[in-house]
Amino acid sequence: MTASQSLRLARLFVLALRQHFYECAGTWWFVATLTIQAVLTPLIGLFVWSAVFPAEQYVVQYYVALLVVQLMTQAFEQHTFASKIYDGTISHDLLKPQPIVIDPLGGNTAVRLWLMLMGLPLVIVAAAAFDVSFAWPNVLLALPALLLAAALTFVWNFCLAMTAFWTERVYAIVDFGSYATFLLGGAVAPLSFMPEPWRSVGEVLPFYAMLGFPAEVATGEASGGAIVAGLGIQLGWTILLVAAAMRLWRAGVRRYTVVGA
Repeated sequence: MTASQSLRLARLFVLALRQHFYECAGTWWFVATLTIQAVLTPLIGLFVWSAVFPAEQYVVQYYVALLVVQLMTQAFEQHTFASKIYDGTISHDLLKPQPIVIDPLGGNTAVRLWLMLMGLPLVIVAAAAFDVSFAWPNVLLALPALLLAAALTFVWNFCLAMTAFWTERVYAIVDFGSYATFLLGGAVAPLSFMPEPWRSVGEVLPFYAMLGFPAEVATGEASGGAIVAGLGIQLGWTILLVAAAMRLWRAGVRRYTVVGA
């Protein structure tokens, strides 16, 4: 890909991001509902585990960090992209002179920005209520992990949403993926609390890379070689799922055009 092509794609992404950002501004009440849904699980975990381990500062740090991760890694492609497949409006997107992923990616990023804007006061209140603070070196180390988690979650959900080309049960499939992330990603409990072999298995699956890993880096629980290994797992899963998404897209469009014909 040439520099001019990369610049063109960046401009298209910014245009899609701007469009969806302004659209979300007109439905702030809906975005507020999404914000509440995103922070509910970490807040429940924060209250439950802080009561179980009242003297363990790591627990409250972890769940406050998890609030931010949840807000910045939400994905809704089963409601946006999959719906276009079902109602046929994806045909219009196929005619646009741009990669099909630009619009979903712009919309996803816009919603995440709004979630962070609306959820930030809740994060600040939770941190103040539990007297939580983070070391800035750990926060800076967590940023690459957070960005990779956001990318990985988007690609994962995009792959699941593309099953709409073959089935009308896409919402059940995406829900299954959400449950797996909830159970093995570190939302129910920090992965360090889980017994072996579940802990070791969870560390190499994509779900922990999407959710718990950035939070643990922010707390300082993960450091040194663990951070390098975690980033490598995140990057590996992202590359693998991007390749899977490309294959699913080609196969899905082929089926869609044949059925449409």
